[in-house]
Amino acid sequence: MTKAINAGALAIALVALASFAAGEAKMKITSSAFQEGGNIPSKFTCDGGDRSPPLQIAEIPSSAKSLALIVDDPDAPSGLFTHWIVWNISSQTNEIAEGRAPNGVQGTSDFGKSGYGGPCPPSGTHRYYFKIFALDRELNLPSGTKRNQLDAAIKGHVVARGELMGRYSRKK
Repeated sequence: MTKAINAGALAIALVALASFAAGEAKMKITSSAFQEGGNIPSKFTCDGGDRSPPLQIAEIPSSAKSLALIVDDPDAPSGLFTHWIVWNISSQTNEIAEGRAPNGVQGTSDFGKSGYGGPCPPSGTHRYYFKIFALDRELNLPSGTKRNQLDAAIKGHVVARGELMGRYSRKK
C-alpha cells in the first residue's frame, strides 16, 4: 500500500516537474460579464451589439515580453473557428475594456476580418474559449495574419497561458 502511495506521489511530482520544465505556468483570465463555463450575455454576440466582453488578466509572469489573445469556438460545424486574434499586447496589460481591442496587432479571424467577432452559432450551444498566452518575445507578424501563422509563431515561446470558457446558444 505504501509503495502504491509513493508511486502515485512520484507520478504526480513528475507530471508537475514536466509541466514546469516545459516552461508553461498558469495565468488567469476572467470576465465580469460571465463566469467560467457560464452563459455569455447576448450583448457580446451577433444577436446583440457584438461587443467584446471585458476581460481581466492576472498572474502574468515577470519573464513575459508580450501577450497574445485568441478567441475560438471548437464546436463550429467546420471545426475550430477563430473569432479574434491579437498579439504583441503589452505584458503589463491586466485588463481589456468592454468593446475595446487591446493595444497590439490584430489578425484576421475566420469571419475574414480583423477585430472581435462575437458568438453566432448556427444551432445548439457552443463553447467559446478566451485564451491568453504570455510569450518570451514579441512576434514579427504583420496585421492581418491568420490563426495558423500565429500558432506557428508562438510555438516554443509560451511561458504561461490561461483560459476562460463561456457558452452561447441563439434564441429562436
